[in-house]
Amino acid sequence: MASAFRPRWAIVIAFYNEERFIAPTIQCALAQDRDDVMLICVDNGSTDGSAALVAAAIAGHPRAMLVSETSQGHTFALRKGTAIAQEMGAQNIAYWDADTFYPPHYISRADALLGTDKRIVGVQAFDIYGPYDAPKNILIRHRMAITASLLTGQGHTGTFGQCFRIAPLLAAGGPKNEDWPFVLYDHELIHRICKQGRLTHAADHVCWPAPRRTVKGHVRWNLTERLLYALTPYVAKDWFFYRFLGPRLRLRGMFEAGLRVRDWEQ
Repeated sequence: MASAFRPRWAIVIAFYNEERFIAPTIQCALAQDRDDVMLICVDNGSTDGSAALVAAAIAGHPRAMLVSETSQGHTFALRKGTAIAQEMGAQNIAYWDADTFYPPHYISRADALLGTDKRIVGVQAFDIYGPYDAPKNILIRHRMAITASLLTGQGHTGTFGQCFRIAPLLAAGGPKNEDWPFVLYDHELIHRICKQGRLTHAADHVCWPAPRRTVKGHVRWNLTERLLYALTPYVAKDWFFYRFLGPRLRLRGMFEAGLRVRDWEQ
């Protein structure tokens, strides 16, 4: 895919049937306060009007594109967007979800947090709900920052808040792991990329997912599994994911493709 524009950053928005939510997220991407960002929207086989809505929203924007990925699953679409970003020469990538609000300085803040230290391979943004300066959210932001500082080597946000340097991301195998067809692929990705370096974060680096993200029963990440995830040292995380958690998710039928069923939105 030839292009004279070589972005420093790529924003990848993978979406499936997000007609009700995606327009504001597209506007957030187009409103970023820098001109070295490419927006790559990946339609993962939507059957509603999402693709047409996105096409209209980015029409006339030279640093935005819409592509499709027919293989069903969010990580397939992320892989497609990542490949395009790599081909365009982007150095860094931000994964966004189609139902999330991002401030205009989101990419600039992620870029500053990455800095020049190549040992830092990624940035995690925290999710909040409601006003940034609400007392509750001030507490949540700082609590999450402290937790992430104490529990390094694991995920503290979903793919909606993950940014990476592309080179170590690809060295880690990219966003799609064929050996991990399950939910919680965002945490499994963090596990793999932490083999390449360390992550960073800040209490002021946040985004606002849609309130429906507070409904997580469809994932069924139970308390025992969450506690063991937090308590397992990083050197044993391979065991946790591939010997312990993976077989449990398989028995429960918790495959990534099941997330395309939107009964959890009801």
